[in-house]
Amino acid sequence: MTTAAETYERVRGPLADRGIDVDHVRAKERTFRLDGADGDAATDAEAFDVGFVYPSRLMEGEVLDRRLAVPWVNGRDAVVTSRNKAGVLAALSDAGLPVPRTTLVSNPVDESAVVEAAADFEFPVVVKPNSATRGVGVAKATDLDSLLGVVDYLNLAHDYRATGDKSYLIQEFLPGARDYRAMVVDGAYAGAVRRELPPDALAAGRWKHNVHRGADARGVELDGEGRELAERTAAALGIDYLGVDLLEADGRFLVNETNARPTVDTARKYEPGFYDRLAGVIRRVAENGSRRTGRGNDA
Repeated sequence: MTTAAETYERVRGPLADRGIDVDHVRAKERTFRLDGADGDAATDAEAFDVGFVYPSRLMEGEVLDRRLAVPWVNGRDAVVTSRNKAGVLAALSDAGLPVPRTTLVSNPVDESAVVEAAADFEFPVVVKPNSATRGVGVAKATDLDSLLGVVDYLNLAHDYRATGDKSYLIQEFLPGARDYRAMVVDGAYAGAVRRELPPDALAAGRWKHNVHRGADARGVELDGEGRELAERTAAALGIDYLGVDLLEADGRFLVNETNARPTVDTARKYEPGFYDRLAGVIRRVAENGSRRTGRGNDA
């Protein structure tokens, strides 16, 4: 695994119980020799049979991938696909799956283009960078002036020539929507958590239910509609191991985002057999170099 955070600590024991040893390979904030053997035992291709999820930093990931020469449960294609919020929503919409009303803005555009795009929405609206994670940069604009103010800050970031992704989304705001993260493992629903801010944070006007922003994640039972939507999302994207962010509003579920590098929560928040299924897909990729339904791994 290329992360040593929560997921790494939580999966080691359950996977070891199922005959799968888990070790960490540092993928960032280090050095790599590129002109020959790295000399680091942690990147010895003989030490590993399979990678879990491709590193979040794609440049370092390319080097590490070549060093390890292993298949990945979620390879580079899966990570890149999921990271592109606009691409995900477009693919799911084309597949007939429900998503929030959303417009992609590719900078630079004239202010008039933003004003025209905003005319399709009722305020407030959500503004979010297209490829950021953990709720970073996501803002709520209550009127046109505040929207244009948020866009001004995005323009400053996008004006820097080294900024790779110069796009952002304008999306409908769904007040009171319930926020879920559903897990799909081996193409099948494997459990879900509801993410919710504590009452005092809600009373103070906060609205982003990201765990990394203080929200609590508790295990819940999704109904058949939510389960099916999570599975159909993974199938449409060709990613068998996937976190699917669902919003429930006005009696319907919508797919808001996906994550091909999802944090694994505590086992009690998932379906019985979660780790059996996870071990199964890891073992199959290690043995066959491929997933069940996907587009192939970056071996």
